[in-house]
Amino acid sequence: MTGRSRLGRWLLVAPATVLLLVTSACGRSEEKAPPAGADRGTSVTTPADPAEDAPSAAPAEKPAPQACDLVTDQEAAALARLKLDPHRAGEQSCTWTAPVSGPTGQVEVYVGDGAKKMLDIERQLGHELETLSGVGDEAYLDGQTNEVFVQKAGVWAAIRLVLLNDPKENREPLVKLVRVVAGRL
Repeated sequence: MTGRSRLGRWLLVAPATVLLLVTSACGRSEEKAPPAGADRGTSVTTPADPAEDAPSAAPAEKPAPQACDLVTDQEAAALARLKLDPHRAGEQSCTWTAPVSGPTGQVEVYVGDGAKKMLDIERQLGHELETLSGVGDEAYLDGQTNEVFVQKAGVWAAIRLVLLNDPKENREPLVKLVRVVAGRL
């Protein structure tokens, strides 16, 4: 036999072998491999437990709220008692500013770790924080810096008001808004 005829046969035999292997594999039933360390002579079965296939009874974890979803444009304007430009969303913050043509004012809302860090900094600076009872799981007001903090179900939110007025005038509007925000957390 010449080298050429051997090559021709090889070219026919290789695809035929692959085809034979593929068709024989298609006829097999699929069996699960036993767990590592299991005796290959015994079959492993699991009891038919409908609870295993059912969704978990634990409630699905609620996604973290977005800062701009915690306060509306109207609520921010009511807090500042000014006309404010539309909000600007950040990753964990939302900011409303007064137009440059009017009085100075800004409302900032933070949610998540940044809000908690703001509270920690207030404490480190020795600021006097008023505990607000009945608001979320815990809430605090810093009446000198016009900041209020609330935590509910492990999620922190903070509201900062920037106005050129006596901070005492802002206590009631801040407390009112933080109650609303706590309900949305």
